Amino acid sequence: MCLAMSARVARAGWAWGPWGRRAASSLREPPADAVDVAELLRDASSAEEGVQEAVARRPPSRCSVLLFPGQGSQTVGMGGGLLGFPRVRQLYEAAHRVLGYDLLELCLRGPQEDLDRTVHCQPAVFVASLAAVEKLHHLQPAVIENCVAAAGFSVGEFAALVFAGAMEFSEGLYAVKVRAEAMQEASEAVPSGMLSVLGQRQSNFSLACMEAQEHCRSLGIENPVCQVSNYLFPDCRVISGHLEALQFLRKNSAKYHFRRTKMLPVSGGFHTCLMEPAVEPLVKILGTINIKKPLVAVHSNVSGHKYMNPQHVRKLLGQQVVSPVKWEQTMHSIYKRKKGTDFPSTFEVGPGRQLGSILKSCNGQAWKSYSHVDVMQTSTDPDP
Repeated sequence: MCLAMSARVARAGWAWGPWGRRAASSLREPPADAVDVAELLRDASSAEEGVQEAVARRPPSRCSVLLFPGQGSQTVGMGGGLLGFPRVRQLYEAAHRVLGYDLLELCLRGPQEDLDRTVHCQPAVFVASLAAVEKLHHLQPAVIENCVAAAGFSVGEFAALVFAGAMEFSEGLYAVKVRAEAMQEASEAVPSGMLSVLGQRQSNFSLACMEAQEHCRSLGIENPVCQVSNYLFPDCRVISGHLEALQFLRKNSAKYHFRRTKMLPVSGGFHTCLMEPAVEPLVKILGTINIKKPLVAVHSNVSGHKYMNPQHVRKLLGQQVVSPVKWEQTMHSIYKRKKGTDFPSTFEVGPGRQLGSILKSCNGQAWKSYSHVDVMQTSTDPDP
C-alpha cells in the first residue's frame, strides 16, 4: 500500500473542520460555538506524489467501494453500536452544536415517528453513516486506505462527499440541515409521497405515470405530478407524486404489470418538481461552503458519473433534490469492468442493508464481495 495513497485518503475522508468565519445565510447562520473536529482521523503523512500510479498498480480485489444509505434506512437504536469506537461521540457532540438538538438521544431512544420526520432523519442518517466509517476505519483500516470510489443515495451523497474530502463535516451537516428543513416544508405544502414498484419486463412506467396524471386532472388537481424518482435495479422503480396518483397506481397495478407496490415511509414526493421550493435554500447554503474536488471518486445521483470539480458538485447537488436518483446507472458505472476482472470489496456504511440488496439485483458478482457496517449494538461491539 503506497504511503501517498494512504495519506491522501485519510486526509480526504476526514476533513471535518470548523465553520470558520463564513456566514451560511442571513437567516440561518451557523452556530456561534462551531466545533473544530478537523483532527479526526488525520494521522497520516501529507505526501501525495505517485497517487495515480499507486491506484493503477493496486489489484481490483484489494480496492474498496463505500456506499452511503439515504432517508428511509433510519431506525431507533442506530448509533448504539458505534459509541465504543474512537471519536464517534465527538461527531455526535459536534452534530448537537450544529443542529441545536441532541441527535444521539433521538437516534438511540426515538420515538420512531420523530426520527422518521425528514427534518430529523436526514441529519441522523448522515451522521450515523460517517460514524460507521470511523468504526470501519478502526476495525479494518486498509478498507479506508484502499477506497477508490464512493456513492450515496440521496442525502447519503452528502456523507460520501464529506468522506471524500469535498466538504468538511460541520459544513456538510449544516447543508443537510438546511436541505432537510426545506424538503420538510415543501412536502407539507402538497399531499404527496413515494411508491416503490417492483415491475417486470412488460411494465410500462411511463404510461402508468401519464394515466395517473390524467386521473388527477379528472379530480380537479392542477399540474399533477407522477414520475419515476428512483431507478433502483432492473424493473424496480420508485414513483413519486401526488398521493391521488400513487393511489391510482396501486389500484391499477395489474394493468401496468406491477408485481408489487409499497408506499414508502416518507413525507413527500421527493426528487420531483414538488421539491422545487427546497432548491433555492440548498443552493444558497452550498454557495457559502468551501467545496473541493473529491479525492476519492464520488458518483452523482443525477448522472451516475463521477464529480469532476467543485462547481460540478454545487450544480448537481442543487439539481439532485428535483431529479431522479439514478442508482442503477451508478452501480453500472462503478462496477463496470472487463470479464474476468475481480470486483472490489463493497461496504455499506450506515443503517440498513438496502443498498446491498439493490447491488445484488444489479450485479450479483459484485455483491459477493459486499459487507455491511452495522450501526446497531451487537455482542461484538466494544463497550461504550
